[in-house]
Amino acid sequence: MARWKPGTAERLQAAALELFATRGYERTTATEIAQSVGLTERTFFRHFSDKREVLFHGQHPLAQAFLDGVRAAPPDASALDTVARALRSGASYFPAERRPQARMRQAVIDENPALQERELRKMADLGATLADTLRARGVADLAATVAARTAVAVFGIAFTRWVGDGEQRSFEDIVAEVYRELLTLAGGAAQL
Repeated sequence: MARWKPGTAERLQAAALELFATRGYERTTATEIAQSVGLTERTFFRHFSDKREVLFHGQHPLAQAFLDGVRAAPPDASALDTVARALRSGASYFPAERRPQARMRQAVIDENPALQERELRKMADLGATLADTLRARGVADLAATVAARTAVAVFGIAFTRWVGDGEQRSFEDIVAEVYRELLTLAGGAAQL
């Protein structure tokens, strides 16, 4: 018999999100999260370093999805074409069935300044990783930094729209719309 049942981390995440949404992040403890799914606090801490990490556990797969998009770009692709592929690949990480959970998670984050800060840090880390990967492909430092940070901004705007009340479009469609708007703005920009 297995010592831990498969899916324990996912069960803890679902329980935590529900408790955070109903009781509030600050008023929910790791012990309460664990007990709500019949586990111990010790089991909780085998999976997560603290209750905040329950909300940010998926950042490595998301970064991997972005990097997979970069790796799929042809070697001669421009920095913007490469990050467009990264955005498309990252968008695939958010199928329609994840939207209700993403909306609930975002509502919890929006109510807590410390979680908002952690979310910003996550996005900054994603931008840094993306820029490093672009540099490794031979993209110049400034171009890699601008392209990566632009991609993160496009992603963030698209995500906010995707989790918005009443939004039904796919994440891929929203990312494409925001990216097209970026290109339109850049094409009509005046020189400094």
